[in-house]
Amino acid sequence: MKKILSAIFLLVSGSLFAQQDAMYSQYMFNQLAINPGYAGSHENIAVDMLYRYQWANIDGAPRTISASIHSPFTYSHTAFGLELTNDKIGPVSYTTGMATFAYRINFNKSKLSFGLQGGFKNSDFISSLLNPHDPDPFKNNPLEKKTVLDANFGVYYYRADKFYVGFSSHQLMKGNTLEVVDSVGNYDYSRLFKHFYLMGGWALEITDNVVFRPSILAKYVKNAPVQFDFNASFLFSETLWLGVAYRTRSAITLITEVNITQNMRIGYSYDMWLNELKIQRNGSHEFRLSFEINNNKRMKTPRYF
Repeated sequence: MKKILSAIFLLVSGSLFAQQDAMYSQYMFNQLAINPGYAGSHENIAVDMLYRYQWANIDGAPRTISASIHSPFTYSHTAFGLELTNDKIGPVSYTTGMATFAYRINFNKSKLSFGLQGGFKNSDFISSLLNPHDPDPFKNNPLEKKTVLDANFGVYYYRADKFYVGFSSHQLMKGNTLEVVDSVGNYDYSRLFKHFYLMGGWALEITDNVVFRPSILAKYVKNAPVQFDFNASFLFSETLWLGVAYRTRSAITLITEVNITQNMRIGYSYDMWLNELKIQRNGSHEFRLSFEINNNKRMKTPRYF
């Protein structure tokens, strides 16, 4: 528990570590979690579910569960989406609910989408999960459960069979997510910081049965270094995705995804850490299931994003 308590304070304290969004290794398969402009890009009703177990076998290690749905409105330039996420690390739990609205401009073979998300973030501290060896610092100064409103914005330009590029910003509404209540009043313990994302990717058809898809994601948040995710994936016979990713100063990720049917996919990724956690040999597992409901629309070209 001492190991994970140290990680808790590094991750949730705004003064020590400001990156507060949930981490995903398979973001390239469902970019709604990063950019609200992605809503409706599948041209069908798309459902995505994900479970992430970070730092496996360490007590209190981070666990993330997310579910989302998005779809274009019929005969309209607009799209909508819903997303729910629960992110836990030790006794700290964050729950986020977001509704998405996107407006899309159609060009000859591509689309430009502007997306806006609005919803809530709830933080909770379950002190009963703590079993400290030393006196409990939260016994007299408990952490307060709190819910705040939040908003995200994104711009997404894409052609489903060729490329995508996007920019987005999260946590546009600042607010405290955790507080320590002392004898004087409320002490600011953790504050939401704006997160900025820049992403891009493209698809190259090497042969009739092999597609190469490189992509990059850059993340910036105040008080933390810029982080880059570089990904290189191959699609074989429109069925099997195999890829590898590198997260700067953090991890190497192995990714696989299988198209079970035309409208259903399952995916798995494994992170091998390159920082101090590599000594513990505790990797991270991420499982994903997605499917689409045909909305009486047929894509004229294959979709790789």
